[in-house]
Amino acid sequence: MTPYLEATGINKSFGGLQALRDCSFTVEQGRITCLVGPNGAGKTTIFNVVTGFFRPDSGSVAFRGRKLDGLRPQAIVAAGVARSFQNLRLFDDLTALDNVLVAVARQFAEEPLGAIFRPLRAAREQRRATERALEALEHVGLAAQAREAVRNLSYGERKLLTVARLLATGAELLLLDEPASGLSAGALDAIMTLLRRLQSEGKTLLVVEHNTRVVQKIADQVLFLHQGHLMAQGSPAEIINDPQLAEIYFGGAI
Repeated sequence: MTPYLEATGINKSFGGLQALRDCSFTVEQGRITCLVGPNGAGKTTIFNVVTGFFRPDSGSVAFRGRKLDGLRPQAIVAAGVARSFQNLRLFDDLTALDNVLVAVARQFAEEPLGAIFRPLRAAREQRRATERALEALEHVGLAAQAREAVRNLSYGERKLLTVARLLATGAELLLLDEPASGLSAGALDAIMTLLRRLQSEGKTLLVVEHNTRVVQKIADQVLFLHQGHLMAQGSPAEIINDPQLAEIYFGGAI
């Protein structure tokens, strides 16, 4: 059976620093997989390789059996894989709705010649894009903030907005880089509930996460990365209760 997402023998160096070393793993469809490990383990580099922001020095990535190697990030989103960023990358001076519209792929109205020579079609496409963006905002609980400038949103709302942008792409595999970092207790519960709901709706999630409470609550499988290499994989309990991994990750203290 063809793996849903498969990384095979990924190597990536930056000058003399080897960020990924013969890194191989699979992600199963319909599950939430958490990618954990100490700082500098290569977790974000994996995201950048999978989504086309970095090209590996060697190795390959395949989604549903299709090689993603050499594809541009936009083409990988069109293939069904989208990611968020640790630093959010939102446009503070735009509204929440406009931030989501940026993520809606292939809007005919964005093409200048199309807008000039086929204005009716361009208007229809823009309406559809707006409807899709509004649906994504409603899905994460931000419908009331659609016309609000991002600078006025709370940090928790900004985190939800990054998820809305992923949903607006229509991608089925969502890569989230530390979605729970910096959140209050209430916002943390909200994001965990949302991720589980997305899973129940058919999305597959690969999540970089440091918070062990979040990992225990949401993960079906955990991948433990150390020095750019997959050191272990298993259930949250197996990974968190492994003394060797605890020593590496927590200095021996869970």
